[in-house]
Amino acid sequence: MADPKMDPTWLAPLRGEFDSDYMAALRQFLVAEKAAGKQIFPHSSNWFRALELTALPDVRVVILGQDPYHGPGQAHGLCFSVRPGVKPPPSLVNIYKELHTDCGIEPPAHGFLESWAQQGVLLLNSVLTVVSGQAASHRDRGWEKFTDAVIRLLAARPEPIVFMLWGSYAQKKAGFVPSIERGGHHLVLKAPHPSPLSAYNGWFGSRHFSQANAFLERNGRGTIDWALPARVE
Repeated sequence: MADPKMDPTWLAPLRGEFDSDYMAALRQFLVAEKAAGKQIFPHSSNWFRALELTALPDVRVVILGQDPYHGPGQAHGLCFSVRPGVKPPPSLVNIYKELHTDCGIEPPAHGFLESWAQQGVLLLNSVLTVVSGQAASHRDRGWEKFTDAVIRLLAARPEPIVFMLWGSYAQKKAGFVPSIERGGHHLVLKAPHPSPLSAYNGWFGSRHFSQANAFLERNGRGTIDWALPARVE
């Protein structure tokens, strides 16, 4: 089997995952889903898009999502991001609102976050595929084990990384990361999920974006330009 489409820096440390029994079972499951005529999002060329755009040594910030968007034309392999021309979903709208309050950045008309990924923001979903119109349809099939391995690699990096954990799911998944509070060297920022169901319980006012940049700058890792291009194609 050809190597997955991702930056080469991820391939060697993740080789054992791709050779594992759980990954073989996951492949069989996905083949069966396609054979059954189910439409899977995102397209297979974008399953590892987050790891394609952001090399392992370049990761400065990690944002964890859960599942890809399950609407037509939305998902393209980056959590919270949608393709150009697709209306930003409610959670992303709330992310933009907090970004404006925190950093004074005006929200763009699109929801395409690739410019963040290109700066070292790993936009990683826990589960990397979903069936059209069926939220959480590919949970507990093996993707979580793979993305756990990705987080373990990042947690073991010597360079300080900011982990933005929004909601209880993300906070539990990355609970083992050695944070500053636990004697480690990574900054772990926690807040409720930006979904409209929980955003008013502490997401608004969390100021994660400015905190991340302050930490990165203190540790000699530069800053993220959170301002997105006004137009994308």
